[in-house]
Amino acid sequence: MEIREFQRLMKELYGENDKARGFEKTALWFYEETGELAEALRKENKEEIAHEMADVFAWMVSMANMLDIDVQDACLSKYPLKCTRCNSNPCQCGK
Repeated sequence: MEIREFQRLMKELYGENDKARGFEKTALWFYEETGELAEALRKENKEEIAHEMADVFAWMVSMANMLDIDVQDACLSKYPLKCTRCNSNPCQCGK
C-alpha cells in the first residue's frame, strides 16, 4: 500500500469523525499517541513501538486530510529520492 492509499483509507474510515471532532481535538489525539510512542520506546517493547508508530502515522494522516495535504506528494517534494544536501542515494555527506 502506498502512502496515498493509506491516507485515502483513513479518510474513508474516519473522515466524518475527524470533521465532527475538529482539527484541534484531532491534533490532541496525535500528541497523545506521540506520547504513547515515546513510552513504548522507553520500554524498548518492539511490538508496542510498532503499534504506536501505526497510531501516530494514522493520526498524522488524519490531520493532513483535514488540511487537504497529500502526504505522499509532500514527502516526495521534501525528500526527492536522494539526499537533499549532496544529491546522492544513499547519502554521501553524512548529515
